[in-house]
Amino acid sequence: MPAKKVVAQHPAERDDIGDLVTRRPLPGSQVDQIDPFLFLNHHGPQAYPPGNAGLPFGPHPHRGFETVTFILEGELAHRDTAGHESVIREGGVQWMTAGSGLIHAEVSPEEFKRDGGPLEILQLWVNLPARLKMSQPRYVGVQKAEIPAIQVDEGKVEVHLISGTWSGQAGAISSHTGVFMTTIALKSGGRAGFGSLGGRNVFLYLVRGSVEVNGTSASALHLVELDRDGDLVEIVATEDAFVVFGHAEPIEEPVVAHGPFVMNTREEIADAVRDYQAGMFDNVRAV
Repeated sequence: MPAKKVVAQHPAERDDIGDLVTRRPLPGSQVDQIDPFLFLNHHGPQAYPPGNAGLPFGPHPHRGFETVTFILEGELAHRDTAGHESVIREGGVQWMTAGSGLIHAEVSPEEFKRDGGPLEILQLWVNLPARLKMSQPRYVGVQKAEIPAIQVDEGKVEVHLISGTWSGQAGAISSHTGVFMTTIALKSGGRAGFGSLGGRNVFLYLVRGSVEVNGTSASALHLVELDRDGDLVEIVATEDAFVVFGHAEPIEEPVVAHGPFVMNTREEIADAVRDYQAGMFDNVRAV
């Protein structure tokens, strides 16, 4: 079975939000999306002092896609107008399906603002096909202990299985569209392999360390773009590394994005803005 080929590497470009250190590899100057993966913000790593104002992501709307938020350090409080509320801590994940629309806030808990501490968070936007863009909103928050941790290569690699199936185990979250998603911690020399990827698009972001992806060297803070045709991906750490790795079937539909809304047409964007302004996101039913 042929290996997927690395076709490009995209750096995470610095774009701070106030005092929040932020880097963004997707979209970038040479890549708009890796269908269905639309957007990635990498916040931190940084240390907040005691008495800080916390994260700046107060109430805001979304429609038409999903957000997957990885809490690598620190903690994150979620609240939305579908009635979901949780605080997810280091190693946990929040997976929100905006669907037909809701308003949510992603902020620092009061204890974090009082005491301060380290913070590193990634947020990935995953598109939804037209048939699911107006589905009921859903939110799943899982702590680190709820995510299967699968050790391979004599313990040199630990795969945290967020969604999908691998090595005979099922992930903590069921994706509406069959998205496979993991984070992978590799010790130097460790290797992990993934197959049956023909026709699927891979999302591979190197948070720290350095690796070889199918024999091509990649360094921290880069998004590695691979072709769709190959079937295999092998990741080998050349030093201790941490990777976000996922894959999905491409949707292959028009993408029209406007701020927090991702739809298929400009008319649907206008509808989203009108519905939000009319208060239709204020109190919604959820799955």
